[in-house]
Amino acid sequence: MKQLRLRWVALVFALGAILFLGACHKKPAPPPPPPPPPPAAPTASLTASPETIDKGQSSTLTWQTSNATDLSIEGIGAVQPNGTQQVSPTESTTYTLSAKGAGGTQTATARVTVNAPPPPSAPAATTSMTDEQMFAQNIKDVYFDYDKSDIRSTEQSSIQADVAFLQQHSNVSFTIEGHCDERGSTEYNLALGDNRSSAVKNALVAGGIAADRIKTVSYGKEKPFCTESNEACWQQNRRGHFLYSK
Repeated sequence: MKQLRLRWVALVFALGAILFLGACHKKPAPPPPPPPPPPAAPTASLTASPETIDKGQSSTLTWQTSNATDLSIEGIGAVQPNGTQQVSPTESTTYTLSAKGAGGTQTATARVTVNAPPPPSAPAATTSMTDEQMFAQNIKDVYFDYDKSDIRSTEQSSIQADVAFLQQHSNVSFTIEGHCDERGSTEYNLALGDNRSSAVKNALVAGGIAADRIKTVSYGKEKPFCTESNEACWQQNRRGHFLYSK
């Protein structure tokens, strides 16, 4: 009886040792797989060329996107991921491109400024406007592209209108001021403004206006017409501005 009890005790110890050793040699569970990377965020860009037009003219919108599946331009509708389209707004309009994808939403804007036609001149029999007042009412400033001093094709109508007025008022002398937007150094913009005022003068002289009636000066970026830091303001500041000489 005593031997039987000893055998049972030995058997229990043996089983316990086997279970203990088996638990010690159990393989650890593999780590969980890493989470998938988040989807890429969409990108979007939208430009208008030219940015300033006369009423009745057209501008071309150009856009590029990536990582987007749902694209639209406000006022136009759904569009392809990349493309161009002509628009002819009757008033100044900001176009907004919206690009949506699994990684979120991205927007881009482009503004087309529509020049308002000058008010009709009062009949000669009833007008009492001075030359300076008529000059201010009829002479149109000439606008330039970014970092450019050549007269763009969309400004030819303004040049022609200015020439027509100045030919009819041969006693009027004036100054052309060259202006730039805020980007770039002071020295660089003074030189660019000088090139712009000279370009406008040369265009008027080519149209038949005597050069001795015209003075030029550059203010670079020092006298902005608009002080906000956006493309709509920068476009207003890139100009050849006419000033009546008393």
